[in-house]
Amino acid sequence: MALTKERTASVVQQYGSGEKDTGSSSVQIALLTERIRQLTDHCKVHPKDKSSNRGLLVLVGRRRRLLRYSRRVSMGAYRSLVKSLGLRK
Repeated sequence: MALTKERTASVVQQYGSGEKDTGSSSVQIALLTERIRQLTDHCKVHPKDKSSNRGLLVLVGRRRRLLRYSRRVSMGAYRSLVKSLGLRK
């Protein structure tokens, strides 16, 4: 279920300020979004896998907290990140 190194590197390059910038909130949110999308597909195929479903909820909560932090720190960066990730309708 983990992201591949190549996919992680591409997400870090796209949303980070450099290739080693894995700690910024925008990169963390983007990586969590990728993992959430993978787990969502997994849970659709395996509906009785309750531990993966719980893991999905944990990741969604973590992303939600990071989004709240990002919105509090910089509203412009938050809006551009949400738009580029396609999180809000």
